[in-house]
Amino acid sequence: MKIIDSVYYIFDKAEDHIRMRLSHHPFIYTFIGGSGVVLFWRGVWHSVDILEQSSPIGSIIFSPLGCIVLAIVTLLSTGLFVSVFIGDSIIMSGIKHDKKIIEKTLANEEVEKDDLEKVLAAIVEMKQELELLEGKTRQRCEG
Repeated sequence: MKIIDSVYYIFDKAEDHIRMRLSHHPFIYTFIGGSGVVLFWRGVWHSVDILEQSSPIGSIIFSPLGCIVLAIVTLLSTGLFVSVFIGDSIIMSGIKHDKKIIEKTLANEEVEKDDLEKVLAAIVEMKQELELLEGKTRQRCEG
């Protein structure tokens, strides 16, 4: 079990390092990630083609209709059927009666603007108090 833990640790650290480096280059990150996804599904596709051609049962299971049935059964049994095609966020937003993302963004911008104005006012007030304290300190030092 220690070998598996060591391999997991090495890949975990490598993943953290790679993600950190690639996050500074989103285009390259997207290209590499997208290529990885395409290669993964290409491998799955070719594996199914080989299984389909290798036996009479494979030609039934992995026929177009067989693939649809197998996919539906797999996705339903793992609880991923709806989330794969619609997405959890869309379902949850409908249940909560949330606004559309664009509406949320506009509302958030107004709140953020108000918050920034409050922070700026507080900073200006602190600056004035600091200048007042510095003036009093100078007067004491000079006097």
